[in-house]
Amino acid sequence: MSVYILRRLVSTIAVMAMVGAFVFLLLRLAPGDPAAIIAGKSATAEMIAAIRERLGLNEALPVQFVHWALGILSGDFGISIFSGRPVLELISQRLEPTLSLSSLTMILSVTVGVSFGILAAWRTGGIIDRLLAAFSAFGYSVPVFVIGYFLIYFFAIRTHWLPVQGYAPIDSGLGGWFVHLILPTVALGLGYIAFIARVTRASMLEVLSEDYMRTAAAKGASSYAMLFHHALKNAGVPILTVIGISFAYLIGGVVLTETVFNIPGIGRLVVDAINNRDYPIIQSVLILTSGLYVLINLTVDLAYTLIDPRIRY
Repeated sequence: MSVYILRRLVSTIAVMAMVGAFVFLLLRLAPGDPAAIIAGKSATAEMIAAIRERLGLNEALPVQFVHWALGILSGDFGISIFSGRPVLELISQRLEPTLSLSSLTMILSVTVGVSFGILAAWRTGGIIDRLLAAFSAFGYSVPVFVIGYFLIYFFAIRTHWLPVQGYAPIDSGLGGWFVHLILPTVALGLGYIAFIARVTRASMLEVLSEDYMRTAAAKGASSYAMLFHHALKNAGVPILTVIGISFAYLIGGVVLTETVFNIPGIGRLVVDAINNRDYPIIQSVLILTSGLYVLINLTVDLAYTLIDPRIRY
């Protein structure tokens, strides 16, 4: 196992190097000049040139990449072009809303999705199974922002039950923190609930049709024992895989959800940085999210051995 982990970590370094090079070139070769955006429409060519000199944008691309890569390796993610503040400081200030929204969304998605999938597989063809099929079609087809605006209209504007937008920090009180996250968590989590529930149902149905499950039923095993001690454990690998995939998809969903609900998280920070062509922020967030995605994949691969003892690395 230790050899496998070491090998994966080495491959992670290569993957992150390729991701860093791709992100750097993609942003640098995209149309638009951040120096011209900073200078404004009435700026002269001399003013733009001075800004490019100050930001180091007039250097050759390889030189810019080396300077940026060395800074990343030393823990220096650069200075924001527009705010003039360290990028890590800006990211850390926006981290709490994003982590709160992501954590609640995954807890809701895994809990409800796995539960619905198990019930639908156990009572296949019944009312729960049919409702899950309809719900899955809805969750797959309707975008997050449409669900978000519908929830805002009904639960905030019409009934005034929940806040329209915004975020309340945890230190201001758990009640306000939780209430402000209900609508964005539901809006973001519906698609993942449908995704996890459908995969759970399919995996459970495959296991429940095995001969050893019929043998367990013939021996008088309870429904609880058959579902959770036998079926769920043997169906766990596909379910765990789809949960890991959901974590990866969550990165993109958070950006849109934070924009709809005006949550001052990392997603909003990225959107503002893209509009301003703030290279250091965009590059840093992409590098950090890519590293998180690779770490999640490694964690899921290692968790397979806990679910299925036949898997060895």
